[in-house]
Amino acid sequence: MAYNEQLEERISTALTQKSVSFLTKKMMGGLCYMIDDKMCMGIVGNQLMARIDPSIYASSLEKPGVNEMNFTGRPMKGYLFIDDIAIDLEDDLDYWINECLAFNPFAKSSKKKKK
Repeated sequence: MAYNEQLEERISTALTQKSVSFLTKKMMGGLCYMIDDKMCMGIVGNQLMARIDPSIYASSLEKPGVNEMNFTGRPMKGYLFIDDIAIDLEDDLDYWINECLAFNPFAKSSKKKKK
């Protein structure tokens, strides 16, 4: 599955303007932004995948264009899919980027695979 390269440019530009150090990795058929060795946000198709504070998860789902992230038939709490209509404006995209960045210091790192 290809991911939205225009959205990639917008996110990368925003993170660079905020002086955030990040790496990108191709994962889950899309692109993930790794900050401090943790998945912070990503792009799957045309959607932003946002990793946010679970305490604002339910209220965030009430916003137009925001859906639970569900790959396996079970939603992943704290992870959202944001449709392109909800991030069309730069201020809207910036809101979600800021939410992801705010939660990142509290997020748990994935366990490293043993070689």
